[in-house]
Amino acid sequence: MDNPGTPVWQLYILRTASGMLYTGITNDVARRLLQHQQGKGAKALRGKGPLALIFHCEAGDRSSASKLEYQVKQLKRQDKIRLVESQPVSLPQWLASRND
Repeated sequence: MDNPGTPVWQLYILRTASGMLYTGITNDVARRLLQHQQGKGAKALRGKGPLALIFHCEAGDRSSASKLEYQVKQLKRQDKIRLVESQPVSLPQWLASRND
């Protein structure tokens, strides 16, 4: 069971105006998106125009979220697009099924 005091981490993917995909983790997607849109946070997104949140899912605790983030960042662009298009219920299962 989840501890009410423990934040649930989420993995998210943003698309920039030029189509670049950015993957990150946070315990508050709305706050983090606002920070990115205001030019705070990741330097990779500064000045990249309007940002669109195209995917997000629960990723467990901070450690689990970091591991999932690493796995998603290793994906090729086309695989990230497939991930976004499929909107899987379970990201770990989706990643594992790619290796079958």
